[in-house]
Amino acid sequence: MALETHIRLNARAGIAALTFAALAVLAPTREAAAATVFSVAGVDVAGVTPTVNAFRSALGSINPNVVGSFGTGRREIHWDGVPDAFSAPNALPGNFFNVNSPRGVVFVTPGTGFQVSASSSSGTPTQFGNIDPSYPSIFEPFSPQRLFTALGSTIVDVNFFVPGTTGAALTRGFGAVFSDVDLANTTSLTFFGPNNELLGTFFAAAISGNETFSFLGVDFGSSQVSRVRITSGNVLLGAGQLDPDVVVMDDFIFGEPSNTPLPAALPLFATGLGVLGLLGWRRKRKQGA
Repeated sequence: MALETHIRLNARAGIAALTFAALAVLAPTREAAAATVFSVAGVDVAGVTPTVNAFRSALGSINPNVVGSFGTGRREIHWDGVPDAFSAPNALPGNFFNVNSPRGVVFVTPGTGFQVSASSSSGTPTQFGNIDPSYPSIFEPFSPQRLFTALGSTIVDVNFFVPGTTGAALTRGFGAVFSDVDLANTTSLTFFGPNNELLGTFFAAAISGNETFSFLGVDFGSSQVSRVRITSGNVLLGAGQLDPDVVVMDDFIFGEPSNTPLPAALPLFATGLGVLGLLGWRRKRKQGA
């Protein structure tokens, strides 16, 4: 009996140790949110392109806009392929880039919706000239010719999905090109993890003048971002709305949205719980005999 008890106690101790080890692996750590920041501002496209390309290279090769996840690489949104029917003065559906053109993102805003600027052939003023006639002289596209904005708010939440599906996904990083960032510590990207925990807020570089560019991209090195909140300037787009800092967006670049596999320790954790349960069942059965 003493030998049997000794074996049972050792088994329990071993399983407990394995379980605690698994929990240690599963527990989030401060290092998990370590990030590499790519930030630059310039008066023209050439001034920011090297940093944009460096961020692209960090994320990996670009993937086609099809349903399903490639697991690695990146996706991009340039806005320029959006049809006139979904461009100014019309609204862009928040799920356009997960349903119409599957890239794994859905946009949400506390404002009234989203708009992509008009093409030169549409008959509508370009670069949000339909909202205010001075905007075409303030904003400039990074990749001609369309731009993007929220309406009624400066906030856009970017939520990630396995492209073309309703399955939630994670990405390793996200970046955006902004036009006309005049004020420091105003335009920003805020990142959230799998449990909506804050991973960090990062600010776009400011530069004086009109028709300028700022790029901000953040790479966390592994898929741990579930949502990004973009704050673009501190003034809503609207007639007569100019100062102190009205900002719009162009290219979005982000790591391939994918389902993240469970940590390797999770099966070990589950096994430990299962064996502990079996020992408890055997003990109760023996006591009832």
